[in-house]
Amino acid sequence: MTNNLPLTVKRSIELLGLMAIAAVMVIGRDIIMPILMAFFISIMLLPLYRFLKRKKVPESLAIILPILLVALFVALIIWFFSNQIGILVKDFPQIKANVTQHINSLSDWISRITHYDDKQQKAFIQTKSDDLMNMGTSLAGGAAVTLSGIFVFIGLLPIYIYLMLFYKDIILRFIFMWFKADDHPKVKGAIYETESIIKSYLIGLLIQITYMTILLGGILMLIGIKHALLIGVIFAILNLIPYVGALIGNLIGVLLTLTSSQELWPVLTVLGVIAFVQFLDNNILMPRIVGSKVKINALFSILGVFIGGSIAGVSGMFLALPIVAVLKIIFDRTESFKQWGVLLGDERPAKSPMTFPVFRKKKAVATKSGIEKG
Repeated sequence: MTNNLPLTVKRSIELLGLMAIAAVMVIGRDIIMPILMAFFISIMLLPLYRFLKRKKVPESLAIILPILLVALFVALIIWFFSNQIGILVKDFPQIKANVTQHINSLSDWISRITHYDDKQQKAFIQTKSDDLMNMGTSLAGGAAVTLSGIFVFIGLLPIYIYLMLFYKDIILRFIFMWFKADDHPKVKGAIYETESIIKSYLIGLLIQITYMTILLGGILMLIGIKHALLIGVIFAILNLIPYVGALIGNLIGVLLTLTSSQELWPVLTVLGVIAFVQFLDNNILMPRIVGSKVKINALFSILGVFIGGSIAGVSGMFLALPIVAVLKIIFDRTESFKQWGVLLGDERPAKSPMTFPVFRKKKAVATKSGIEKG
């Protein structure tokens, strides 16, 4: 039926559909995001669940044991950050002295290059401090609501994971019933490919967190940088957010180093070590783990992160890339949406579609890597 519609009407329907999905995500993000998170975690736990089932472990226990492992992992992360925050609190007097030293040095530098004296700078800082305090007071209630939402989010995750693993066959049957029998082989292939990519991607990210924490934290500890392990863990976790996370991680690393030292050389050392570890991660380690599995171009990786963040906050930013990868699998295997798969992908046409008509069609064409210059 839709094949008989004009091209402009087809594209308008597609765009309206995308807008409707985005609207639903924004309105129902408190419900949808825990479900999506549980979906990805349950797929990651499938190999362990299947292993326990092969060992004749009762089904309920085969689901609960992997969930307990995830809960233990999260508990260890919470314990680590609580311990590190305790260390920061103990060092607060020294941190205050270091910050005062840096502010005085910055004030002297500003006085030398501008016409603002110490009194004008202090008045400016006092005004901005009052503004920040007022803003903090107004956001206190919102922070409490956000914190309660986080606890609800975490509380719902194990329930959703258990039910998804328990009722996975019902969900699969539901998916197959949407398609004609002739299309079931394609659907089956898409499901297997989606499962493979999500598993390799999420497990790869866990491996990435581990080796980046060991590399970055270990090198900084050997050099003698204070809070080295905390900087390593924070950067490794934030680095999971494509492109944006690394920038925020660098900023937090610099701030933690500035508060723990009155000299500037540790800051330069931290930035240098982070750059070295990122080089190893981007060019040697990560491509061997998940880089060959997720073929999303940089433009839509960044757009996905910002759109995910605007829809669902931090959880949306973390889930952006696997969601886009799943959409690409679906688009690539659906004739009417194949062009969207090309748009999200990393494979550039070998020659310009403006010059060679063969590259304007939906059929397979010669491509080259998206990171290749040319």
